[in-house]
This record gives sequence, structure tokens and C-alpha cells, in this order.
Amino acid sequence: MGIFDKGLMDDSNWGCDLHGRDLARRGVSRRGFMKNGALALVGTSVIPAFLMKSVMAEATTAAANNKKLVVLFQRGAADGLNIVVPHAEKNYYAMRPSIAIQQKDVLDLNGFFGLHPAMASFKPLYDQGHLAIVHAAGSPDATRSHFDAQDYMESGTPGVKATQDGWLNRALQAEALKGKPSAFRAVALGTQVPRTLQGKQAAIAVNNLEDFSVGGKGPQTTPISNAFQAMYDQSTDAVLHGTGQETFEAVKMLKAADPAHYKPADGVVYPNTPFGNSLKQIAQLMKANLGVEAAFSDIGGWDTHQNQGNVTGQLAGRLKEFSESIAAFWKDMGPETENITLVTMSEFGRTARQNGTGGTDHGHANVMFVLGGKVKGGKVYGKWPGLWNEQLNEGRDLTVTTDFRNVLGEAAYRTLGSRNMDLVFPGGQIRPEKFLNFTV
Repeated sequence: MGIFDKGLMDDSNWGCDLHGRDLARRGVSRRGFMKNGALALVGTSVIPAFLMKSVMAEATTAAANNKKLVVLFQRGAADGLNIVVPHAEKNYYAMRPSIAIQQKDVLDLNGFFGLHPAMASFKPLYDQGHLAIVHAAGSPDATRSHFDAQDYMESGTPGVKATQDGWLNRALQAEALKGKPSAFRAVALGTQVPRTLQGKQAAIAVNNLEDFSVGGKGPQTTPISNAFQAMYDQSTDAVLHGTGQETFEAVKMLKAADPAHYKPADGVVYPNTPFGNSLKQIAQLMKANLGVEAAFSDIGGWDTHQNQGNVTGQLAGRLKEFSESIAAFWKDMGPETENITLVTMSEFGRTARQNGTGGTDHGHANVMFVLGGKVKGGKVYGKWPGLWNEQLNEGRDLTVTTDFRNVLGEAAYRTLGSRNMDLVFPGGQIRPEKFLNFTV
């Protein structure tokens, strides 16, 4: 029986932060033009994929059904054991004498697990049945290298360095096509398209919507808009010029959304941080009906080798920003949350025992969150491996019992309609019958 068959974790189961052909006339590359500005358009071919007529002919089932998948990466290896705390495990406290979250401080979930107190904004989402938790999740690859582990998780091929594209890009390729896709089908918040979204399908990277403008010669014109306009108007490349108008129209749609004056829903306040602002911009793009199907953002600062803290400190600060940003996004989207699935991931967890400097070192299994209108939340899914010494991976880490690809695979299968799991996760043997069934 697969660990996803039962899903809910019940009493019987309790037993270095790294980021992964020129157009000589303009000094801008076709592969990633405006790469360092507010917009980057990237495909695997020389010409960005969404500028090719051959891929503009049809759209997708996700777009037709208004489904959207948001993927968030916690870069640096978050400490899952202090995020979703196994407070009924005696050895947890024995191994973490100064950084453990005491039972009196834990936000209890089910008598065994509880949230870090800095994640108070997540508790209502869990209680309302929107938030599911997958503990002891991770990669089958044993690397403790940030660079390699992030690459493997973003490519979706653990242990294989030769993979050229990302799992989320392939998930978009695996959708059924039924119409005309939007140029904003896949969006990343940042200065460049992440590994997760690189591949045959086009992806747009937006660093700051407020910096975005299109055309004109007035005071509001930006170098970014000038470059884009010039590329469209003056290109002598027939393919680029011939289909550039559709892209330019999409950019005008973005301008019409009036990014500088966006107001979240009543009562919604995003943390004024890069991560909080990125989720606010994702909400804005989705509300603008630009055809977003997949969105990606990340947040660093999880590499807590020293002075990690417990209810306060380095980790607590990250968790407060992380959870409050996601909770604000959820509230901001209002009724649209019924069509959204949000999933979080980090390259690996951290050691079960604290180290000599009040921190934790690179570990193995971790915790993933899944939030959505179709998510069967209010549960902790997976198989808990235990924290007694003989149960630890290599005698030091929480053991992986849930392959992260099963979690991502279910999210892509149920939200985007990506049916070909062999394409999305080659060699992973990911099958619907192995899903946790945390979605309906």
C-alpha cells in the first residue's frame, strides 16, 4: 500500500541559501530579453516559445476551467521539525534542549503535531479545512548540497543533473489543449525565470509590476517599455515581428491592470517584504484575468546553522513573514480561492539534533503545505517515521517517507489537468493511485 493511500496521519502512524544569439541591435537576448528588468520572456528555443505561431493555436484545460497552481520555494532548507512540531515525541525535546518549541507554545493541530507559534495566521486555514500538511516529505536523493538539492527538486529528477527543463514547465506541457493560451500562462516573480519553469513552454518573470509601462514618450516611459516597443517595432526578424503584436497586446493588458494603484481586498495587509509583495503581485495578475495558470515565487533565509531561536529569533521571523504573506494572499483572492492550489517546498530539512551553535545543519525530510479550495485540509498526511535514534536517517535526520514528486504530481494532476506523469516526472513512477488524495 502506498503512503498516499490512507493520507491522514493517525495514531497508528505516530510510532547556504542558493538559487537554482544576441539581438545585437539592442544588446538584448531573444532567450531572455529584458532579463534584468521587470520582464523576462524565456523559452528553450532561440525564439521565446509564446512568440511561435505553432504554440499559439491552442489553450489549455486549466485555463478553460479557471484553475491556477501557485508554487512557493523556501530556499535554504527550512527546519520542518520546528515548523510543524511533533510535540508528542519525547526525543524531539531531548535532541533540541534550547531550540525546541515547548508544548505550551505550540499551536496544537491534532494532539501530536502543532504549528510554530509564529504561524498563527495558518491555524484558521487549517481549522477551516483549507490547509493540508504533508510531513516527512522530501527527495529520495541523499545530497546535502543546497545547489544540487534545489536543482533536483526544481527539475523534478532527483539525482539526475542532465535534465534541461523544470517539472512545472513539463506539467504545463502535459495539459490537454483546447484554445489559445495567454502569454501570461506561467509567471514567476523575480528577475529571471526559475529552474522550475524553464522549458519548452513560455514563462514570464516579473520583478516589479509597478515598474512596468508600455510605449509612449512621456515621463512615465521606462527603459523596459522602450526596449520592448523597439523590439516589436524595429525587429527585422519575420517570426519575431510577425507574432510580436500578440505579446505586445498582452503587455498592454498588464498595463491596463494599473499595477501602481492595486488595492487588495478589504482588510488584507501583505507584509511589506519582497516575499509579501510577490504574493500581492501574483494576486493582482490573477485578478486581472490575464490567463495565469501557474505562478512561482520563493523566499530565502532558511539556512539556520547558528542562532536559530525557538519561539523568537531567526526562524520565527521567517515563519511569520511566510505564513502571513500566504494568509494575506488567500484572503485577497476571496471566492477565487476555490480554483487555486498553493503548494510549498524546500530542498531538504534539517538535522533532528541541534548543533553546538544553537542551530541545525543540513538534513533530509521536511514538511510541505498544500492550500486550496479543493484541498481536503485540516489533516496531516503521510507516514510519520518517528524520531527515536534508530528511526533517523543516517542516525541524524527525519527519514523521508513521502516523495515530494507525489505531492507536486497530485497538485499538477488535479489543478492543471496534467495527466502524463511520466512526462512531468520522468523515471519517478508517479501514479494517481499513489497520491495522498489531499485534493478532490
